[in-house]
Amino acid sequence: MAERLIVVGGDAAGMAAASQARRRRSRDDLEIIAFERGHFTSYSACGIPYWISGLVTDREQLVARSPATHREEFAIDVRLRHEVVGIDLVRREVVAQDLDGGGEVRERFDTLMYAAGAIPKKPDWARGDIAGVFGVQTLDDGSALRAWLDADPQPRRAIVVGGGYIGVEMAEALVRRGMSVTLVERDEQPMSTVDPDMARLVTEAMHGLGVTIRTGVRVTGLSEHDGRVSEVVTDDGPIPTDLVVLGLGVAPNTALADAAGLPLGPTGGIRVDRRMRVTGMPGVWAAGDCVETLHRVSGMPVHVPLGTHANKQGRVAGINIGGGYATFAGVIGTAVTKVCDLEVGRTGLRERDAEAAGFEFVSVIAESTNRAGYYPGARPMTVKLIAERPSGRLLGAQIVGWTEAAKRIDTLAVALWNNMTVDEMTALDLGYAPPYAPVWDPVLVAARKAVDALAR
Repeated sequence: MAERLIVVGGDAAGMAAASQARRRRSRDDLEIIAFERGHFTSYSACGIPYWISGLVTDREQLVARSPATHREEFAIDVRLRHEVVGIDLVRREVVAQDLDGGGEVRERFDTLMYAAGAIPKKPDWARGDIAGVFGVQTLDDGSALRAWLDADPQPRRAIVVGGGYIGVEMAEALVRRGMSVTLVERDEQPMSTVDPDMARLVTEAMHGLGVTIRTGVRVTGLSEHDGRVSEVVTDDGPIPTDLVVLGLGVAPNTALADAAGLPLGPTGGIRVDRRMRVTGMPGVWAAGDCVETLHRVSGMPVHVPLGTHANKQGRVAGINIGGGYATFAGVIGTAVTKVCDLEVGRTGLRERDAEAAGFEFVSVIAESTNRAGYYPGARPMTVKLIAERPSGRLLGAQIVGWTEAAKRIDTLAVALWNNMTVDEMTALDLGYAPPYAPVWDPVLVAARKAVDALAR
C-alpha cells in the first residue's frame, strides 16, 4: 500500500509541499490528498487588490495552478469545498466536511501537511449579518467583493478599516474604481510596518490620491438600512458608507491544530524546526501563514504572513517529505507595497523593534533621487537605515520614493541577510547610469550618513 500524505490547505504552502513531494516520489509510492475549503488552489492573494481595481482584468490570471493541473500533472487528489474539521493524531485520521454536498469524509494519513494559512482579524462589531462588509483574505473573498461592486445599485462610498498593507492597497483600488474612500485607523498613523517619520510620507501620498484618512479613531459598530451597511460607528462619530472593507491584519489559523495537540509558540503560530517539521510530532509538517518562524536579526520568533515565505516553506517541507533535505533559514521581514506611484519598502527591524530586542542603535534618513538629478523623470527618494552601535551592523531599512524605490530594498535585504555593516555597504559596487541612479546611489548615500552618525 502506498504511503498517504494529507494536505490541509490548498494554497501556496500546501500545494508547494504537495508538488515538491510528488516530484520526488511516484504516485505508486505516495498518494496525496489535498483538502481546500474554497473554490481555488495556488492563487495570488496579494493580487486581489489589483483585480478589484481593474488593473488585472481576469480573475484567472491570479491562479498559478488550477485544481485540474494539480490532478492531471501531479496526481494530487484535490478536494475543493472540503473543510478539515478534525485531526486525530492517534488514529492518524482527518475529518473533513463537504461544504457543498454535505456529509462527512474521513481519511487516514501516514504524513500530515498542515497549511491552513491565516484568518483575518474580525472584531465583534463586524461579526453580524449586515451585507456590504468584506475581508480580502482569499480569492473567494475577492470574488464576493467584486460582485458587490458590480451589482446595482453600485456603491459610491467606501470605508477601509485598518491602515496596513491590505488597507492601503484596497483604499487605492477603490479610488481607482471612482469611489469616495475613507481609511479609518485607530493608531496615529497608517502603515505601522514602517516608522512614523516614513509613514508620514505615505499619508501625504494617500491624501494626494483623494483618500480621506481618519487616524486615532476606533470603530465601535455598524449601522444598517434594509440589511445593508449604511454607517460605520466610531468614537469620533458616525461615517456614512455603502461598503466596508476590513484590513485589520490576520492571525495564524491554528484552532484546529491546537485542538489536535500541535504545539503553538508565543506568536500563536505552530512551532516548527528548520525543516518545517512540527516540534515533537513525528510525521507532521506545517508551513505558511499558520506557523511562526525565526527573525534572523532580532533572534525572536515572529509571525510574518507573506506568500513569499509560504511558498519557500512549503517547498522545504515537500522536499523533506519526498525524502530530500532542505531547511528554511528564517526571515528578515522584507516587504514592499505602493500607493499610486509612491513605492514603500522595508526590511529588518523598525526603531521600536530594535528597542524591544535590546539593541543600541543609530537611525538616519537620507534624501536623494532615483536617477541623476539632471535626467528627465528624476524624483525624490527617502532612505532610512537603522544600525547597531557600536558595531555598525545594519539592523533595518525603509525606503519611500516615487519610482524605482521598492526594489532597492532588495539591496538592503541582501546586506542585512549577510550581516553587513554600514561601513562595508559604502563600498558596494552598485550599477550606475543616469537613467537608473545618481553617481552615489541612494543606498550608498544613506550608508555614508549612518557611518557618520556612528562616529559621533
